Amino acid sequence: MDFLFEYGLFFAKAVTVVAVVLIIISSLTSFSAKSRLNNRGELKVTHLNDSINKASQSLEESILSESEKKEVKKQRKAEKKKLKISKLYKKRIFLIDFKGDLRASAASQLREEVTAILGQARDDDEVVVRLESSGGMVHGYGFASSQLNRIKKKNIYLTICVDKVAASGGYMMACVANKILCAPFSFIGSIGVVAQLPNFNRLLKKHDVDIELHTAGSHKRTLTMFGENTQKDRDKFIDDLDNTHRLFKNFVSEHRPNVDINSIATGEVWLGTEAITKGLVDEILTSDEYLLDKTTDTDVYKVVYATPKTLSEKIGFATEASIDRLLKKWWSRIFSRDTNLSS
Repeated sequence: MDFLFEYGLFFAKAVTVVAVVLIIISSLTSFSAKSRLNNRGELKVTHLNDSINKASQSLEESILSESEKKEVKKQRKAEKKKLKISKLYKKRIFLIDFKGDLRASAASQLREEVTAILGQARDDDEVVVRLESSGGMVHGYGFASSQLNRIKKKNIYLTICVDKVAASGGYMMACVANKILCAPFSFIGSIGVVAQLPNFNRLLKKHDVDIELHTAGSHKRTLTMFGENTQKDRDKFIDDLDNTHRLFKNFVSEHRPNVDINSIATGEVWLGTEAITKGLVDEILTSDEYLLDKTTDTDVYKVVYATPKTLSEKIGFATEASIDRLLKKWWSRIFSRDTNLSS
C-alpha cells in the first residue's frame, strides 16, 4: 500500500510538472505572437562622424607627444568654432545598408528606412546605400528598387556603393542611383533572367503514381514539377522569361541611358574595373573611401530600422550560442589531449 501511495504521489507530481510546462510554453508562444504583431521595430540613428573622431582621438593618445597633443587641441577648438557657425547649413548624408538574399527580404526594412529619411531630408542632402546582393526573385527586387526610386523622385541625390557584388536583382537596384561606385574586384552586371525546376513525371509513372492538375485558362500553368510537360508549355515558359528580360533591359536603359544595353544584357558578370568601361558604374571607389572623405565637411548618419527578435528567435539564438560554446570546449579539450599525448 505504501508503494502504491508513493507511486500515486509521484505520478501526480509528474502530471503537475508537465501541465505547468505546457502552460508556460503556451503562454510564451502566445506572447511571442502578440509581440510580433504589436512591436513594429524602431529606428536607430548613428552619427558616424563621432565614431570616426573617437577612433582617431584614441589613436592620437597613443602615438602623439604631449606638445603635439596640445597643438591638436588648439586646432580642434578653432574647428569647433567654425562648425558652430556652419552647423545649421551643413550638408547631411543618410547611410543605409542593404544585404540581399534570394527573396530580397530586407526590402521591408529598406521601405521603413527610406520613409523615415524622406520625412527629414533636404534638397541638398544625399542618401548613400551600401548594397550587397547577387540577386533573386524578380518581384522582391522590383519592390526594393522601387523603394530607392522614391528617393530620386523627391530629388534627393542617391549614391550606391558596391564593395562586393551587385548582380541581377542587385544591379536592378543599383542602376536606379544618380551615381554608382564600386570596388575594383566587385561583381557587377548579370542582366539576365534564369529559371529552372525538376520534373518527376517519369519517376511517378514508373511507380504507377498519377497526378491530376486542372486549370481554367490556357496558360494558368506552364511547366510543372509532377505533370507531363509539352512543347507548348515550354514555349510559353520561355516566352515569359524573354518578356521579363525585356522589361529588365528597359528598366536599366531608363536609368542608365548611356549604356549599350544589347551588349551588356547577356547575363554576364564583370569585375569593377571592367564594369566601368561598359558604363555600368561611374567610379572605382570603396564605400569606406567615399564616406571617410565626406565626413570632413558633411554629417553622416547611419539609419537602421531594427525589428526586435521574438521570444522564440531569442531562445533559438541562445541555444545556438550555447551549442557553439560547448563544441568549442569539446574541440579544445580534444586538441589539448592530443597535444599532451604527442608531447
